Amino acid sequence: MRQGAAAKPIKDWPSLCSGRTRSNAPVADFNSWKRNAFDPDPLGRARSGVRSHRITHNANDPNHVMIELEFAIMPEAEAMHVALRNLWRSPLAQIESPIARIIETVEAKQY
Repeated sequence: MRQGAAAKPIKDWPSLCSGRTRSNAPVADFNSWKRNAFDPDPLGRARSGVRSHRITHNANDPNHVMIELEFAIMPEAEAMHVALRNLWRSPLAQIESPIARIIETVEAKQY
């Protein structure tokens, strides 16, 4: 950052990310999946470059989860995409027929 330039506020941080992975899939039980598969963090999200994550689920079906991981650089998102696909081959992942994509922000605006 050049001297005298103001730092971006943390609330603007997501729009500065270069890459994201977005996954969605049904799970047998959201609370069990969260506690036993997501929270233990078998891929080491922070170590892999994840800057933040967001978990959502369908309003009418809490057992259909969507996970978004944000990265500062695209190669980290690409590496995580490969790691996720490898992880999902294990029955310990507790996730059924996942779909994952690498996405990038082209525009973000807060209202």
